[in-house]
Amino acid sequence: MGKITVETCEIEGLKVITPMVFGDNRGYFMETYHYEDYKAAGIDQVFVQDNQSSSVKGVLRGLHFQINYPQDKLVRVIAGEVFDVAVDLRPGSSTYGKWHGVTLSAENKKQFFIPKNFAHGFLVLSDYAEFAYKCTDFYHPNDEGGIIWNDPEIGVEWPIPEGMELVMSDKDTKWEGISQYEKYF
Repeated sequence: MGKITVETCEIEGLKVITPMVFGDNRGYFMETYHYEDYKAAGIDQVFVQDNQSSSVKGVLRGLHFQINYPQDKLVRVIAGEVFDVAVDLRPGSSTYGKWHGVTLSAENKKQFFIPKNFAHGFLVLSDYAEFAYKCTDFYHPNDEGGIIWNDPEIGVEWPIPEGMELVMSDKDTKWEGISQYEKYF
């Protein structure tokens, strides 16, 4: 027990988790999830689905959310580095529309807990990245919503280096701003 440290963020509910890493000349070992440790840290969710994706430098995925089947997510990077973002979409929240970003990498081994009713996205900063996450509900393809990544009303400060070409899915270029989605929340 107690093999993680948890940092709270300025937006209530978001948490950055750093696991204890045991390393020697052979490599390292760490627990990526231990229910009792996470429960003690206030993350008492039942995860029902694990997902993994790979992306190349400049890929920007998001900002996504599920409308009727919202998911808590526990995200991490197992190869490379990404800038991960969560946007508060909780009705009545004092931080509605605010965002928080954290750099997740294979090197720092940090995890980001994102509660239900947040939009989520990330930008790949390394040449290649593998992203893994746990969800508390199943993915429902007809339930997906999104907000355009560069919505000025939200103002995410993506760390896009000069000369980086963004690579996005067609749908991620067509989402609208947060004000168009307030009806869902």
